[in-house]
Amino acid sequence: KAGSTISGTATIANLPSGITAAQTITGSGVGNTLTVTLTGVFPATDYLNTNLTLSGLTLAAPINVEFLVIAGGASGGISGAGGGGAGGLRTSWTGGSGGGSSSESVLSLISSNDYPVTIGAGGAAQVTDTAVGNNGTNSIVSSITSISGGGGGAYLGSNGNIGGSGGGGGNTSGGGTGLGGAGTTNQGFAGGNGTTGAGYYPGGGGGGAGAAGANAPNSSTAGGGGNGKSVSITGSSITYAGGGGGGGYNNLGTPGSGGSGGGGVGSSISNGGSGSSNTGGGGGGTSVPYSSGAGGSGVVILRYSNLYTITNPGSGLTFTTATVSTDKITTFTAGTGNIQFN
Repeated sequence: KAGSTISGTATIANLPSGITAAQTITGSGVGNTLTVTLTGVFPATDYLNTNLTLSGLTLAAPINVEFLVIAGGASGGISGAGGGGAGGLRTSWTGGSGGGSSSESVLSLISSNDYPVTIGAGGAAQVTDTAVGNNGTNSIVSSITSISGGGGGAYLGSNGNIGGSGGGGGNTSGGGTGLGGAGTTNQGFAGGNGTTGAGYYPGGGGGGAGAAGANAPNSSTAGGGGNGKSVSITGSSITYAGGGGGGGYNNLGTPGSGGSGGGGVGSSISNGGSGSSNTGGGGGGTSVPYSSGAGGSGVVILRYSNLYTITNPGSGLTFTTATVSTDKITTFTAGTGNIQFN
């Protein structure tokens, strides 16, 4: 049957005398192929209308699984600092993936097969003067990988890191270009640029899944984090993957706001705000002697028929499952391991 997965060994009936059959299954998962090769010499008797019968094979229909996969957000930089970029957001659900892209195709998975799941951690806070923020880590389910957010830049014009959404650029008063890092197609937007501002040193905002981080608008004001994106795969509209706000320096300047969807606020008089857990939000930039905001951890959410149950044969994952109408919704909030649908 088209669209199924073939497994097992076929029993082939009605083979003519003197004919042998060999069989191979090529490919894996949905749409793999069984090839039967006949060898030998047909008897003199007319076997033109012989019907061969195959039995003993198993055809497994695919399970259609809707997904939302968000990577860990990045931390902001230190001093004249850019905000951290949000983790990349990919989804099959209505409304589209991050970076202004359309929704992706649902996953077609097979019962009893192992599929990997990883929840990306947020980037650790920075504590060193002029240090660029730390990227988060990727989130994965099956063939879908969302890229971690890019760390925010810092004083001396260091650029924000590239990521699922890019980090904001650092202030350029001491040189450098201070450009926001690029986002990843189908996942998130770029960070905003830092600007020259001796004495205030504002940085750009980190990019979000729904919008780019803002450029620092003047010499005393940092850029805000880009807004995240609302997804209703759980049945409620929730905004994820907002960018972190840019920071100032030494108690000076106006810091940038965090983007909607878990982005942390920037600062220059305290620690930067951290991205919210399980949103992939970026952390805010700040100034010494404070710590920048850490990135928020990512999340994986799967929605599938309530005829199936997810099991966790490898352990190592933290998840909960709820039922909505005829669907189950499983939310993975930490860890790494394999899952099965049974």
